[in-house]
Amino acid sequence: MDTIIEGVILTPLKQIFHPQGDVFHGMKKSDAGFMGFGEAYFSTIHQGDVKAWKKHLLMTLNLVVPVGKIRFVLFDDRENSPTKGLFNEFILSLENYARLTVPPQVWLAFQGLDEKNLLLNIADLEHLPDEIERKPLSEINYNWIG
Repeated sequence: MDTIIEGVILTPLKQIFHPQGDVFHGMKKSDAGFMGFGEAYFSTIHQGDVKAWKKHLLMTLNLVVPVGKIRFVLFDDRENSPTKGLFNEFILSLENYARLTVPPQVWLAFQGLDEKNLLLNIADLEHLPDEIERKPLSEINYNWIG
């Protein structure tokens, strides 16, 4: 990927391996992408399934995958963005352990690639149903098979 959508940050995260149990970092308030704390939640997605497009109008997402492998696809349709029309694809897993920061107004969809897939979202706002726009998968043209 040559160009990352404006405002998107991919931050490699530290893994500390220990014989009695490992530590996987998520986020510190001094990290890039930390815009405050609203809520943290876990979400699962089944292998092969795609959770269709959503765009948060105000919320910044910080996504980490501690279990499985998830493909995230972002699309920028912001009118005044220098990356308008650009797609980005990121695959997060323990092998590519990182935090994906998605700013408001950027479309997001994601697909489970392993049998068990778990993501953590550390959001700067509490969930508000009115600050999300949704579109069916077919409304933004992206090849999920390739």
